[in-house]
Amino acid sequence: MGGALIKAAAKSVDKNDIYVYDRATEKADAFKASLGVVSCDEEKVIKEAKYIFLGVKPQVLECAIGEIKDTLKARKDRFIIVSMAAGVKISKITAFFGFELPVIRIMPNTPVSVGEGMILYDANDLVTDAEKKEFSEILKRAGKLDNLPEALIDAGCALSGCGPAFVDLFIEALSDAGVKCGLPRDKALLYAAQTLLGSSKLAIETGAHPAVLKDAVCSPGGSTIAGVHALEENGFRGACMDAVCAAFERTKELG
Repeated sequence: MGGALIKAAAKSVDKNDIYVYDRATEKADAFKASLGVVSCDEEKVIKEAKYIFLGVKPQVLECAIGEIKDTLKARKDRFIIVSMAAGVKISKITAFFGFELPVIRIMPNTPVSVGEGMILYDANDLVTDAEKKEFSEILKRAGKLDNLPEALIDAGCALSGCGPAFVDLFIEALSDAGVKCGLPRDKALLYAAQTLLGSSKLAIETGAHPAVLKDAVCSPGGSTIAGVHALEENGFRGACMDAVCAAFERTKELG
């Protein structure tokens, strides 16, 4: 996810202003080679960057913060912590640091790397409106950003953060069906992916309810309604709801 955000930010800001550190130095070097960003050590990021993105899993966040908190506490200039750790609240992040500091909590998804992502975010009171605007400008090429109350971010994460994996399963299933019906694999994958892309764009741009868009395709006694019936018989909507709810409960556990 950190890599996807780097790609998005590189489209909006000067690449020389993007510092990348990874314990696996070859990963940071790869971003330098492909995007022109600055590959550096951890100290340079912690001492110089204004927006410090912590791209670590929630299970290791406390340990990662423990390694940098003293250096950050000694800084005299302005900096903002940006956390993407699932389930970890801003108050807990502040507790890990042991002192008050500005924090933005984000929940992005992988499509940010191609400019069609969804980023949910909230911030504590130490982050100014001007900084929220600046932060949004940095990531504006990532896709859509939405300021969501922190109490709802875990639910949002279960939908938009985990959702790409569910959608990928659907694309794979649709393409498998196309192959079963006789289509070549490459064409089946293309048709499935483009169909989801186009349907999503139609829903967003028209603002129409999905049920209305679905009904527009289902002619009486036609092939589409036969397919919809098969999905309903196999619990398609219930399975989708269960997937999001399971992801939501696991996100809360991780926090």
